[in-house]
Amino acid sequence: MRELLRTNDLVLLGAIEALLDAAEIGHLVADAHISALEGSIGILPRRLLVVDEDADRARRLLMEAGFGAALQDPP
Repeated sequence: MRELLRTNDLVLLGAIEALLDAAEIGHLVADAHISALEGSIGILPRRLLVVDEDADRARRLLMEAGFGAALQDPP
């Protein structure tokens, strides 16, 4: 799996997950439950990972949807 982005913004993460779901691109949100360790203060970002084979397609999808600046390595 490849990391596409890291964010503390749960709204952004939800929007991107919805796009990936609609495009049937396999993904995983890593560190989603880390808040139990950090005291729920939201300082540790969540990582969005996609299946290696879909990474290029996912990046294109996010750039076309206007989320290119959120990508780990923006274009």
